[in-house]
Amino acid sequence: MKKPSLQQNIFRNFAVFLVVFLFIASLLSFYNQSPFHQSEEVDIATFVTQIKKGEVEQVTVEGEKLNITLGDGKKEFTRKETEESLTTLLKNFGVSTKQLEEVKIVVKDSTTSFFILSSILPFIIPFLLIGGLIWYMMRQVQGANNRALMFGQSRARELNPEKKRVNFKDVAGLKEAKTELEEIVEFLKNPKKFNALGARIPKGVLLVGVPGTGKTLLARAVAGEADVPFYHISGSEFVEMFVGVGASRVRDLFRKAKKTAPCIVFIDEIDAVGRQRGAGLGGSHDEREQTLNQILVEMDGFDNETNVIIIAATNRPDVLDPALLRPGRFDRRVVITLPDIKEREAILIVHAQGKPFASDVDLHVLAQRTPGFSGADLSNVLNEAAIFAARKNKKKIIMQDALESIEKVMLGPERRSHVMNEKEKKITAYHEAGHALVAHVLPDADPVRKVSIVSRGAAGGYTLKLPGEDKHFHSKAEFIADLAVMLAGHAAEKFIFNDVTTGASDDLRKATKLARKIVMEYGMSEAMSFRTYGEKEELIFLGREIGEQRDYSEETARMIDNEVSQFLNNSYSKAREIILKYKEKLENIAQTLLEKETLEQEAFEALMKA
Repeated sequence: MKKPSLQQNIFRNFAVFLVVFLFIASLLSFYNQSPFHQSEEVDIATFVTQIKKGEVEQVTVEGEKLNITLGDGKKEFTRKETEESLTTLLKNFGVSTKQLEEVKIVVKDSTTSFFILSSILPFIIPFLLIGGLIWYMMRQVQGANNRALMFGQSRARELNPEKKRVNFKDVAGLKEAKTELEEIVEFLKNPKKFNALGARIPKGVLLVGVPGTGKTLLARAVAGEADVPFYHISGSEFVEMFVGVGASRVRDLFRKAKKTAPCIVFIDEIDAVGRQRGAGLGGSHDEREQTLNQILVEMDGFDNETNVIIIAATNRPDVLDPALLRPGRFDRRVVITLPDIKEREAILIVHAQGKPFASDVDLHVLAQRTPGFSGADLSNVLNEAAIFAARKNKKKIIMQDALESIEKVMLGPERRSHVMNEKEKKITAYHEAGHALVAHVLPDADPVRKVSIVSRGAAGGYTLKLPGEDKHFHSKAEFIADLAVMLAGHAAEKFIFNDVTTGASDDLRKATKLARKIVMEYGMSEAMSFRTYGEKEELIFLGREIGEQRDYSEETARMIDNEVSQFLNNSYSKAREIILKYKEKLENIAQTLLEKETLEQEAFEALMKA
């Protein structure tokens, strides 16, 4: 929620003051215009004359004031001396006893509260109101000063112990990472066991992994297992536009941590302040360097008896400052990789809790269909499956919902509203048929899981091919097969229509990129020497790759271009050869796609065997 600005606060305070002032003024106006104040004042002589004539019906005595009610209902008032009674006054003016008996005399005690209300309060109220306004405004200014003084305090949030804590059993997979962190938990629970042997537990643990692999969740699990205070803060929360604020917040964070030791301090995305020093431009970069320097100093300041563990997470360890990674600071690095098929199935089981699945849902099959997915991706898959089922008013999630959610996460949502004309639909069908045919024929290509000409994301159609098991190494034969599959759509269009379209542009871009990696990075070209070519340059303050430094000659560059073209030409020729040989299969696949729009793995393989 956005905080109101200073101008908005001033306007609000003035509006409140104006409303209160008008309210009190209306009360005073009502008080002054009441019938009590509308009576006419007369002198004593007139009052005595009215009594003698028998015009006075009642006299009410309130201290020195005499409220007169005449026979016709008219009200008047007069005043007498305080020490003199009404009876004495009238007798002195010659009023007889008989005349007094005809007048009803009522004596009221003049209380202090009434005196204040009628005489003093109308004068005091404005002063009270002005004083209250000044006090309120001073309080606002004092609050602003306090917030200004708190500007340099740490914004680290302590995990609420009343909330459900995360333990290692709640984190599926990551067996090796949890084994490394169990030592941290054991140290926090029983530090004497390590100190007796002269062992020094790492002061800092760096969790390294691609986004979505569970770094933050794992850090919370360490705090849950150790049952100690857990402070978490993002690296970006240290740096502000004012010089010195980041360093001040670092000092305040470590001061809090020492007071509550043993505890864990978790800094997420530490690369926001931990990047290499001296590689940026501008004053904000200098402020970030000061913050980093303070972190380095504070981590050095921990002694062996201060049980404070710093856990940091990043997906860019290559840009961190070397001083941050030296022994004595972040001296343990825990690498969190993407889950394999067993870990993916375990993660799916965790995220499947609380979701009603039908009996046909097989989480093992879903794990096979999701190679390269992170834990966050898998959670998103099951969430999308639940959304699909809810849209169709189902009571349970079926297998088809889960399979569609995988494709949505990988490629984007279906675009059923994107209607292609008959010619474009036919071109797309033959294009995707070419991909699927070549992938099926080549033994080193991954098996085809699904072929579709329904637009999804930015793609007009797609051929989904996934390996049967996780792969950590890739051979040259697999890359050659992938190149042929990528170029098969272009070859199919050329063979059927004797023309090509822009639909193959993305395939050509990916194929060229892969061929260049084969030559320049993987050393798989027989014509080139066994080395890599080119060093990638990166500007740290931009945080992304912006170019490549050439460490080879112009002659070598021509050889690289020739080799890249040779790989692409050979792969294209291989794809065209397969399409010519199995042109009947190509026709069958394309016609089936035009009729059904989608072919699942079983139907595709049955079509290829026919």
